[in-house]
Amino acid sequence: MKQSKILNAILFVSGLVGIVVGGGMLFSPVEFHATSGVLLDGSTNLNNEMRAAGGPILVGGIIIVAAAFFERLRFAATLMSGAFYLSYGSARIVSIMIDGMPSTALIQITGLEISMGIVLLTALYFLSTREPTHAGRNASR
Repeated sequence: MKQSKILNAILFVSGLVGIVVGGGMLFSPVEFHATSGVLLDGSTNLNNEMRAAGGPILVGGIIIVAAAFFERLRFAATLMSGAFYLSYGSARIVSIMIDGMPSTALIQITGLEISMGIVLLTALYFLSTREPTHAGRNASR
């Protein structure tokens, strides 16, 4: 029971971050990106690309928050969230290697994304080894 409460809290925070980030990118891309030192030129095409990326992040955040309240979503949402954060952080590391060092804010965001991904995948490990899933996995434990 304690483990479920911890995982629910992790999922809730992870999803809330996704909702804030996705919502900011979708509804206020220029202002949102300016908070981390990324200045958009206001062109229609660039704003379209930024808003398009915000939509899936927003929806993913909603699903992840829902998993904190609906057990049958928990495993998939934990996997999705961990993969999501690690892929963003890893892509930023690739960008650092190719493009050079970004602003301090973006380096901090990279660290946060990698840390959140590790926490979520660690939680996924414990979830898959200690709690049965609806797919019948670990049902004999």
